[in-house]
Amino acid sequence: MPDRSRTETPIIAPYGSWASPFSVNMLTGQTVPLKEPGVDNEAIYWLEGRPNEGGRSTLIRLDGGARTELTPAPFDVRSRAHEYGGGSWTAADGTVAFSHGKDNRLYRISPSQPEPSPITPESAYRYADILIDTHHGRIIAVREDHSLEGAEPVNTIVQLELDGPNEDGGQMIISGSDFVASPALSPDGTRLAWLMWNHPQMPWDGTELWYADVGTDGALQNIRLVTGGTEESIVRPRWNETGLPVFVSDRTGWWNLYADRPHGIVPLRAMEADFAQPQWVFGMSTWDFLANGSVICAWSQNGVWHLGRLDVEDGPLKRYDLPFTAISDVHVQQTTDTVIFLGSSPTDPGGVVRLDANTGEWEMLRRASETEIDPDTVSIAHPVSWTSTDGETAHGFYYPPVNPLYTGPEGELPPLIVESHGGPTSFSSSAFSIKRQFWTSRGFAILDVNYGGSTGYGRTYRDRLKGKWGIVDVEDCVTGAEMLANQKLVDPARLIIRGGSAGGFTTLAALTSHGTFQVGTSLYGIGDLEAMARETHKFESRYLDGLVGPYPEEKQVYIDRSPIHHVDRLDSAMILLQGLEDKVVPPNQATMMAEAVRANGMPVAHVEFEGEGHGFRSAEAIRRATEAELSFYAQVLGFTPADDIPVVPVDNL
Repeated sequence: MPDRSRTETPIIAPYGSWASPFSVNMLTGQTVPLKEPGVDNEAIYWLEGRPNEGGRSTLIRLDGGARTELTPAPFDVRSRAHEYGGGSWTAADGTVAFSHGKDNRLYRISPSQPEPSPITPESAYRYADILIDTHHGRIIAVREDHSLEGAEPVNTIVQLELDGPNEDGGQMIISGSDFVASPALSPDGTRLAWLMWNHPQMPWDGTELWYADVGTDGALQNIRLVTGGTEESIVRPRWNETGLPVFVSDRTGWWNLYADRPHGIVPLRAMEADFAQPQWVFGMSTWDFLANGSVICAWSQNGVWHLGRLDVEDGPLKRYDLPFTAISDVHVQQTTDTVIFLGSSPTDPGGVVRLDANTGEWEMLRRASETEIDPDTVSIAHPVSWTSTDGETAHGFYYPPVNPLYTGPEGELPPLIVESHGGPTSFSSSAFSIKRQFWTSRGFAILDVNYGGSTGYGRTYRDRLKGKWGIVDVEDCVTGAEMLANQKLVDPARLIIRGGSAGGFTTLAALTSHGTFQVGTSLYGIGDLEAMARETHKFESRYLDGLVGPYPEEKQVYIDRSPIHHVDRLDSAMILLQGLEDKVVPPNQATMMAEAVRANGMPVAHVEFEGEGHGFRSAEAIRRATEAELSFYAQVLGFTPADDIPVVPVDNL
């Protein structure tokens, strides 16, 4: 980037061609993916991604100021249960158990044996939501059995010997439903709580909360259903030190905290806010108990996250004064009243945060990026809302192009990238993202759409997508782009839509149903809904029942909504980026879509990635995908990028 004084006149250059301080390397080697923080006595743990080591995750322990990598290469701390994983490690009294993503076995680390040793055999089992039961010297975990050829995997809760070898893969203690999750022991080890649900529900549609008493021998007794069903989503059951069960439920239309008291289930604090996130992965935590039984909780309102303290005896909700707008993975170190969480703000990628629950003072333990970022180069999210085609209000975040050294030519408006997030039951936050800054600093505007179906706006907003996937989400993206174009903030002739996974479907559906967008980018997106319904993994195999309709009963709806059947309507350029090891969206969907676009005579680039699954993890894949996308935009929109990048081959240009 040119070394120029900020007082000089900005360089006039076409949007998209600006030299940026956010390099592609900042997406990989200079950024550390952080996830799954946790605590054990005085120690603090978290997972760090290693993009330059094939995208593996390693477990870090911070204890007494000393930072230790517990799982050096080749270990990859990752669960593949539900394909999306999560809940891949646990610790108690210095003993650690974790899932190794390469072989799906559980491994154990202890103070007397710091080298990881396997405690389950090589098998077709996958484990998640791992819990060490110190009262009975065992592990309790969700197990996903893939050994039955030609049948869906079987999900159960099992107990395992802490030292192994567990040749049977664990003794089954909970079974009988399609899915199980979130096993939680009371502090005295006498009661167990967990969640169950069945097809076609997803965990954000309806789950059941179950309890069991635990005998002195560890056997479960008096197993009973507590609450929940097909219309109530229960999240994260836990017990405080007095034995009070607390969980999150959306029974009133918002995910709020509830206590299961002797006289009934009552809210801790009724609010039009969500105290949970959709359970795409195991082990998600938006709240935890302090030693005195009070709750530390995170909640979302209008797409912004907050953190506070709540007394379970109807006390006030005290909000901490924090700069973070995205907060997740909340855990409490009860011995010190310390809160650990992942936090980021609109101007800072953030990282692992430690907060004193009593004083509100906080510090960053591990930053996602050590690169110093000039705030003048950052495009900050502007919350926007607009009326969509169905008359309902849609939400999103607008990011204008920002680069203090450049300005666009007089009369030229910037191209717009409309982001459609994955899920589709998920959300986008206003937190800093180097990926977004990569584009805004080069002269692109971004509209990140929380279309109908997104979480963080209550169940009614989430249910807008019921039966209307490919309609509501598309219309929200289209009307959002048109809103910005009508306000003359972006160029209506250079509108781009992009998305990954479910966002890729929204992208493809928008391109085959509207003429609004001139360019589309699909990252491992869904082109054929029928193929998705027939071929995807168990967790999502009935997801489309609620989003589209039961299959094959509603076969015609699937055909009508599938972009692959409507390529004749395409009049826009398209780039498709696809991992060849994707088990969620089969790679042949991208191939079919690319062939159809090519046959239709439209500009198309199809880039495949060996060894990559649903989402790109390695530094090489992330770099190659980003550079290909920038090269594609430059070729089809007619600008020359400042970056020295390979030219991606484009057919029909």
